[in-house]
Amino acid sequence: MKNIKYLLPIFALSVSLISCDADDEDGAGDPPPNPILANVYATSNTNNAVGVFDFTPNGIAFRSFATSSDDNEGIYYDDDADELIINSRSQRSINTYSNVENTESGNPLNFLLSSNPVLESPRDIAVNNDVYVVADNADTDGNPNTDDGRLFVFTRDASGYTLRNTVFVNYALWGIEFIGNDLYTVVDKTSDVAVLKNFVATYTTDITASPDKQITIEGITRTHGIAEDGGVVILTDIGDASNENDGAIHFISGFVSKFEATPNGETLPVAGNQVRVSGNFTQLGNPVAVDYESISQTIFVAERANEGGKVLFFSEIGPGGNLQPSFSFPFAGASSLTFVDR
Repeated sequence: MKNIKYLLPIFALSVSLISCDADDEDGAGDPPPNPILANVYATSNTNNAVGVFDFTPNGIAFRSFATSSDDNEGIYYDDDADELIINSRSQRSINTYSNVENTESGNPLNFLLSSNPVLESPRDIAVNNDVYVVADNADTDGNPNTDDGRLFVFTRDASGYTLRNTVFVNYALWGIEFIGNDLYTVVDKTSDVAVLKNFVATYTTDITASPDKQITIEGITRTHGIAEDGGVVILTDIGDASNENDGAIHFISGFVSKFEATPNGETLPVAGNQVRVSGNFTQLGNPVAVDYESISQTIFVAERANEGGKVLFFSEIGPGGNLQPSFSFPFAGASSLTFVDR
């Protein structure tokens, strides 16, 4: 749980941005350090920046770092190693940056290593111990009229990344999330979620796989992002990709039990099972990625379309509906994000 209990008052309020470089004006010397209790790291499709939202006792401060890639999507923070692992769409690789906490705002992150450039259209990354899985939505069979995708499975050691194998699926991919050892995947262009059970141990060679189960999530037009914490799964709905005001997020508590209780190929109803947040006040148009913190019940969203891109936080969503975000910050090309509790 770390510092999250100290963040509850911040999440509960309509928080505002504070300066991260305020000087001490009273002549008493350097100001005392403003402790960082948690972060949200966000990537962009349209520039090389990684935005960092620092949660402090005084509010949220914003910093920005530069990366070696000008199009990033899919991000993971390794707390033990203080490393950011980011998919580069322009360089077609997983890039790793080190010494993140000590990098000053405005400076480039310290590039450490990368995978071979085998990715084509990476959208998300999910990590299970030393295994890094990248969801790639590039066309694999050469027929644009058929839906397909692949999961690149890398292992990581001190020397770098090794592509262990590639798992092909007969549906388009976007967000992916490990829940235990099972890999849950959104089925892009639909309202479905599919699962590949015991993924790391079962799919060890290049193979075309069928999901163990696939269900439809009622109320969603086209799903993209998926996140889980504390038994709750958040799914995003981008609606019509050309409409920057018709997005939504779905909150599903006890998700695994509800998923398992729904027969393969059937639908999980909204009533009694889900909470939907949508409407003009939400600023949701194309919410392409999401993360979630269960103790404060806060949802973090990378919104790609509305006004060119934003990072949005929602807290205390209750019965859902047309809610205003508790925090909204413009971030051009917002493509993915991750929450880190310090």
